[in-house]
Amino acid sequence: MPLLKPRAVAPDAQWSVIAPASFAQPERIRGGLEALRALGYKPVVARNASERGPLYFAGTSEQRRCDLHEAFTDVSTQAVIATRGGYGSNYVLEGLDLSLVEKHPKPFFAYSDLTGIQLRLLDRIGLPVFHGPMLAADFHLKDGVHFASFHAALAGQPYSVGASEGLRVLKGGTAQSTIKGTLYGGCLSILVSLLGTPWEPETEGKLLFIEDVGTKPYQIDRMLWQLRVAGKLDSARGIVFGEMLDCTSPGAAPDLLENTILSALDGFDGPIAIGLRSGHVSRQNVTLTFGVEAELITDGTTRLNLLEPAVTK
Repeated sequence: MPLLKPRAVAPDAQWSVIAPASFAQPERIRGGLEALRALGYKPVVARNASERGPLYFAGTSEQRRCDLHEAFTDVSTQAVIATRGGYGSNYVLEGLDLSLVEKHPKPFFAYSDLTGIQLRLLDRIGLPVFHGPMLAADFHLKDGVHFASFHAALAGQPYSVGASEGLRVLKGGTAQSTIKGTLYGGCLSILVSLLGTPWEPETEGKLLFIEDVGTKPYQIDRMLWQLRVAGKLDSARGIVFGEMLDCTSPGAAPDLLENTILSALDGFDGPIAIGLRSGHVSRQNVTLTFGVEAELITDGTTRLNLLEPAVTK
């Protein structure tokens, strides 16, 4: 499917702020809004984005879905950003109006629980995924955003990330040291949760980016096993893992996670890298654009190069 690339975002653009999953703390929303304004943008909070409840949700499923639809149809808005992830966007998938979004494509910044919505838009209408910082999860922090990748993605400029962003080789591929493919992925827990549903991710044959947070190594093993036996790693060009923040077991060896990944992916022929700070990270959240062509270099200086813009100028 050809990519449905939105327009590049102007330096003074209006942004719609939505909360498709859990509610965020008000002070974090305020801090994120101040940070976006300091960059010259004009953030506008959706009418239901500050709801608290029912349960752990930021409003009912219908409220959250309506906010998403209105954010895309608002002609004064050039980009959409989620407050945070958490849980609940799976309910928004039910009734998501793909044709509406297709008529009004815009960059949608999110990660974590929003992986399902983002990949659905990519898989069905070709809207590139902006896997990057969220308002109340990253922008409210002094060192929460990797601005070089953020601005490059919005402007449609090619960019590259590497060791400075945490990326390093875990295992070289059995063939070439530079591989190209369509970048694709998101939060591992969400990818696995969508298996067997109408919103199952289409990971096959892609250059995969996988990340998670607070998940023990044996749980990572179990989810990778599930992806593998479900055929979701078939013909994958390579795999890049995120920082994998707090994916440890108390008292375990410090290299348990890395050895777990290598064990679970034993027999995988492509290169495997790890450590790229995108998604759940300790600092400077890197923006990645899924759906575009990218290349992973594992010989010498490890790099992930985004070869194709996700927006049109």
